[in-house]
Amino acid sequence: MSDLIQLGVVLTDRGSKYAVTGARVTSRAEVDAVLAELKTDRAYAKATHNTWAAMLPQGALKADDGESGAGIVILRMMERAGLSDHVIIVTRWYGGKKLGGDRFRRVQDAVRAYFDDRGIAH
Repeated sequence: MSDLIQLGVVLTDRGSKYAVTGARVTSRAEVDAVLAELKTDRAYAKATHNTWAAMLPQGALKADDGESGAGIVILRMMERAGLSDHVIIVTRWYGGKKLGGDRFRRVQDAVRAYFDDRGIAH
C-alpha cells in the first residue's frame, strides 16, 4: 500500500472546508486503494466531494465526484508540474454557500498547498 500524505484542512471559504491528500500510485487499482484508505476516516467518507486526478504510466485519470470540472483542474496542475505516478485528492465539505467559480480557485489553492508541502515546483 502506498503512503498516504494527508495535509488535512488547508483552507476554508464561506463555510466550505478543503483538504488535500496524495500518494504515489502506478495503477487504477492503487488509486482505488488510496481512495478506500482515505475513506476509512469517517470525516472523508462523509465529505461532500472527494475530487481527484492521477497521472499513471497508462495515462491520466480524473473524477469530479459531483464537483463538476474540478478533476480537470487538478489534472492540469499535475501535468504542468510534471508530477507522474501520483494521485491528488481534494476533499470538500460543503459549508452551505455556493462558491461559483471560486470553487476552482479553492481546488487550485489546495493542490498548491500539496505541491508546497512536498517541495514540488509549480
